[in-house]
Amino acid sequence: MIDGFGRRIQYLRLSVFDRCDLRCRYCMADEPDFLPKHQVLSLEEMARLARIFIRLGVSKIRLTGGEPLVRRGVMTLVEALGEDVRAGSLNELTLTTNGTQLARHAQGLAAAGVKRVNVSLDSLDANVFRSITRRGELEQVLDGIHAAKQAGLSVKINCVALRGLNDEDGIDKLIGWCGREGHDLTLIEAMPLGEFALSMQGHELPLDVLRRDLEKRWTLVPSDYRSGGPARYVTVAETGRKLGFITPLSNGFCDACNRVRLTCTGQLALCLGHETSVDLREPLRSSPTDDKPVEQAILAALGAKPHGHEFVTPLGGLAPISRTMNCVGG
Repeated sequence: MIDGFGRRIQYLRLSVFDRCDLRCRYCMADEPDFLPKHQVLSLEEMARLARIFIRLGVSKIRLTGGEPLVRRGVMTLVEALGEDVRAGSLNELTLTTNGTQLARHAQGLAAAGVKRVNVSLDSLDANVFRSITRRGELEQVLDGIHAAKQAGLSVKINCVALRGLNDEDGIDKLIGWCGREGHDLTLIEAMPLGEFALSMQGHELPLDVLRRDLEKRWTLVPSDYRSGGPARYVTVAETGRKLGFITPLSNGFCDACNRVRLTCTGQLALCLGHETSVDLREPLRSSPTDDKPVEQAILAALGAKPHGHEFVTPLGGLAPISRTMNCVGG
């Protein structure tokens, strides 16, 4: 799959659910309007769509949400796609999770062929963690991370940097903890999507500013390591672990974009920073035994994939996107 700018699309982020057991401030409202269940694709439909993408050239699939592990029966989808990993048609199957359900699913994920999980963890302070997630219990997430390690899964920690919430010494504590626990850490700039754009103004933290501050206390050694995603990495000399920076606002990375996102309702989002999407649910359901209409819709959509996001307006302000992060899958 090649888009209109010559970029090869090899990475699919598949949102299996818009629902979540947390209410992270940068992701969704405290009382969100979840989608009617009849609009959500079945797990069998998701597996079919994923395999169409694999045939078209996708080699990496990341399952996201909402929180993917709160969807009933989700392990059947993981196991189905794990068969593609074992068959060699899919190179990598990964999962992004908030960690709350990881303790009971870690062994199953590993057995199905998942090698790595990304866990969202924005603070090691229980009170700060609860404030950001609005209801989360830190120990539950830490137990999930421990279970993932015990199951043999590689764990990468994702942290959204938020001015005035977790940027004081919280990032330093995460860097040190990840070093002791053997995890890589990726810092992420909060994006002006949905609830965050409306209620979190003032908490934006450009990562170039944060990096300069971190360099006062840590030795950050440039690295040419690439994970296949947008993060750019350094190695923290004091811990030996990788530290990644995802900078959609302060330092765009769109030229090398290799991914598309599929929502749980079958909408193909060509860019996280654009409102437009292409409906794959209708051709999928209207042609239950013929994949050609879906393939044609995907290939036609790639021609409309924008060169870059529209988070930043020509005047330098943030252009908010109305859909929330939990709906598009991050």
